[in-house]
Amino acid sequence: MGNPHTYDVVVVGAGIVGLAHAYHALNRGLSVAVVDHADRVSGASVQNFGHACITAQSGVAYDYARAGRRHWLDLSRKAGFWSAESGTFCVARHDDELAVMREFADLRGPSQVEILSREQTLARLPIAPGGVTGGMYLPTDLQVDPRQAAPSIARWLESCGVDFFWRTAASGFEPGVVHTTRGDLRAGTTFVTVNYDIDRLFPEPASRDGLLRCRLHMLRAVLPPSSTLPAPLFTGWSLLRYSGFEGLAGTAAVAHRLQQEYPEYVDLDLHQMYTPQPDGSILIGDTHVREVSTSPFQSEAGFDALLERARDLFGVSNIEVIERWQGVYCSAPESEFLLEEPMDGVHVVTVTTGIGMTTSMGLAEASVERAFASDGAAVPA
Repeated sequence: MGNPHTYDVVVVGAGIVGLAHAYHALNRGLSVAVVDHADRVSGASVQNFGHACITAQSGVAYDYARAGRRHWLDLSRKAGFWSAESGTFCVARHDDELAVMREFADLRGPSQVEILSREQTLARLPIAPGGVTGGMYLPTDLQVDPRQAAPSIARWLESCGVDFFWRTAASGFEPGVVHTTRGDLRAGTTFVTVNYDIDRLFPEPASRDGLLRCRLHMLRAVLPPSSTLPAPLFTGWSLLRYSGFEGLAGTAAVAHRLQQEYPEYVDLDLHQMYTPQPDGSILIGDTHVREVSTSPFQSEAGFDALLERARDLFGVSNIEVIERWQGVYCSAPESEFLLEEPMDGVHVVTVTTGIGMTTSMGLAEASVERAFASDGAAVPA
């Protein structure tokens, strides 16, 4: 290796999107450095459900999600973090929800969507029977431990020769150079993957696309043993959340009914979903408030709503809350990704909705391929 601060690729941001870029660059045999202002992997990459909800995506997000599936499984083996090919269940508690699921199944086919009768749903899920009309199972979805996956990938990348510059902030960019608070790094190609902080480095595209910070109510809890889930669980609220269900004939009717039945949840922008964890706990979420700068103050109303819905769905009165937190991710009103090249060899890559874990591996693979097609061969380090 030549100059110790010269690399084929420098990645700014050690979240899951940045780590995925480092992984794909490493697979090309390139020298790689990762820069992050924190002292470890933090932020949205550990604050999430750990759920790769592949099937519920559409368009390019669906392409990225499907392409990234094998990389998640590959990294789980190499980096040693827990993963499960668990699929995803979705319960219908009203006929209009089941109608949307049937329409989705007709669109995607039996290899991606299995429609469940009421009896099959109740046999496979530990939920209260009241109102259940059926459900669906999405077999190709994945699950990882969100607290361990990204940190394990970072450690594995470091063991493979990727240099990590922790507690180091990027302060500016030129073609071939990343200026940092610990000195300059020379880079053949730079990827800037700092999620919602992109407005602090490249404010123009962030402002143009209306980027905001979306903050969430999230919980980790323990339910009675009889309520142990076999896989992540969606609800009717999920049909309003993911792009795969947009445009289906029945989705608007579900949205209208839920908003009429639960007007107190409209301002919370509630999404009712659950992911079981390897230690037996369950992640419960979430709500959504979008702001330029996130308020540090979090209303108890969001946590009350999540617990109320969970007690109702599982038919339990006792839910032991272990942790509460405010997740934050990047959000934009009209797009799912911000992909820019503000100067030669510098590529901004940001997921602008809450599907970073789902799409990161496929997005980064396409991003690296695209960058080297336009930048040409990297300067050898």
